[in-house]
Amino acid sequence: MNEQSISFGNPYLSTGSSSVTHIANVPDNDMADITRLLELWRNKYPRNLLRSAFYDAKQRFNNLGISIPNIVAQKAGVVVGWPQKSVRALADKSVFEGFETAAGADNHGIDEIMRMNELETDMSEAVISCYKHSCSFLTIDYDPADNERILITPRSADWSAALWDNERRRIKAALTITDSDKWGNITAFNAWLPGRNYACMKTGYGWDAEPQYNRLDRVAVVPIVYDKQMDRPFGRSRINRALMNLTDMAMRTMVRMEASAEFYSVPKIWFLGLSRESFQQDTWSALVSSINAISRDINGDIPELKQVSQASMQPHGDMLETIAMLASAETDIPPEQLGIRLANPTSAEALAAAENQLTRTANRQNRMFSRQLLNAMGMAVQLRDNSPQPPDLTGIRPLWAPTREVSDAARADYYTKVAGVNGDWADSDVGLAKLGLTAGELQSFRAYQQRMKAQRNIDQLKQQRMNPQDTEAADGSESEIPAGTAAAAGQGVQGLPDRP
Repeated sequence: MNEQSISFGNPYLSTGSSSVTHIANVPDNDMADITRLLELWRNKYPRNLLRSAFYDAKQRFNNLGISIPNIVAQKAGVVVGWPQKSVRALADKSVFEGFETAAGADNHGIDEIMRMNELETDMSEAVISCYKHSCSFLTIDYDPADNERILITPRSADWSAALWDNERRRIKAALTITDSDKWGNITAFNAWLPGRNYACMKTGYGWDAEPQYNRLDRVAVVPIVYDKQMDRPFGRSRINRALMNLTDMAMRTMVRMEASAEFYSVPKIWFLGLSRESFQQDTWSALVSSINAISRDINGDIPELKQVSQASMQPHGDMLETIAMLASAETDIPPEQLGIRLANPTSAEALAAAENQLTRTANRQNRMFSRQLLNAMGMAVQLRDNSPQPPDLTGIRPLWAPTREVSDAARADYYTKVAGVNGDWADSDVGLAKLGLTAGELQSFRAYQQRMKAQRNIDQLKQQRMNPQDTEAADGSESEIPAGTAAAAGQGVQGLPDRP
């Protein structure tokens, strides 16, 4: 399918431009699904836009109009970034590192597909978008410039929509907006259906579509979902209503605190029994002057001086701390990471324990993401090979960075104790991963092991040729090495196994 580049001239889309009733080259039954997708996108777009505003700290200040003057509310800038913190704190625990293949043999070319699509970095974008809007998508399609290359592209929910198939528990149809004009009107989108896709583009005569057919029995789109439920197949957002309300409350508290500070920043002084004409200079000059004097009034009385004391900021701070604790309970983020300083400093072990709930959530999400990554990779291989059946990806699993930070000393102690009773585990991928090696470091270490084994084999062959009498004395055989033995040894150097 011909992909259109997303235009960033106008980040906001016009929902009115999605009222499309007819597209050339699209059958009526497929047009009905496309119409439903466009209607679904129109209904969901405002809420997705609101969550994006909270994430980017661009939401409008929600003033109650009681204690904060409107002139102050209009100038208030957003200083509470809890929605973004809620998304990033969990997304940072889902770091995709690649795929582990069975016995180190990549028979399906998965590593090449992943590398060509830069899936290690693109997956992080899909995860962030998923936590922001409740879901995101990965689309699988041919590269229009090279039909032998497969594209796996992340899509955000605010520019996409999908229908769910309750019977098969997968996406029934999907739509991804790919271009808009400078006024936000939709000018191009892709419709994804089982076995066929449509690249729809607006022309001077209406809407036209370019169909593309494939051999898939499902839609070439997989969902990346946060907190999937039976009644909510596309999950829910980390920026939920409770967090948005708490963010508004925290913002109002901060603005009240700042307004109080502005009001009391200059001392408020009252003179009782003194006329206004007694002030011969402006207020600021009188405040900063070193010496000030006021004469008695006409009755000979001395004017009385009263100063309004500054109000305490403590109630505002206490209220902000209470709101932050509620936000911590809602997001499973420790209060220290929300800007609340506790009385006693928190140790590293206590911080790790405070993130246990967030770590468990990340582990659950990574399992769900792994399933969808395998589905996407299976469709990519099937499209590339133009096969009628999906490939067998048994033994292939996605790799994720550890979701919990563990000190090097603790890793070394654990590794030493287990390796002492199970030597095979110590040199396995699982054992080395427990030691802290990433997927890239593990691959480099395996390559180093192969080079060292090859070098040892070569040195052994050289030793046998240089000292044939030692070999004869050792085994009582002839000192000359049979030709087949040398050939086999040479072949072993070139075709070393993946494991030593």
